[in-house]
Amino acid sequence: MAHTTDIRVQGPSISERFANLRDALAHRAARRKAYRKTYDELSRVSDRDLADMGLHRSMIPGVAMQAADEV
Repeated sequence: MAHTTDIRVQGPSISERFANLRDALAHRAARRKAYRKTYDELSRVSDRDLADMGLHRSMIPGVAMQAADEV
């Protein structure tokens, strides 16, 4: 006689999966918005003012990424 075992693992429901996807997309959009805002604001600052802040123009993308990571 053969025995079979049917084990089903309950995962997140379809509504939970959509909610997780919506949350992930919202978080990604918020990070992107923070990055663009920081990047745009620092890009408008003069080289002299950037130097006063201890920054070089080439550091702007990195600073903007750090700002986005804090969201």
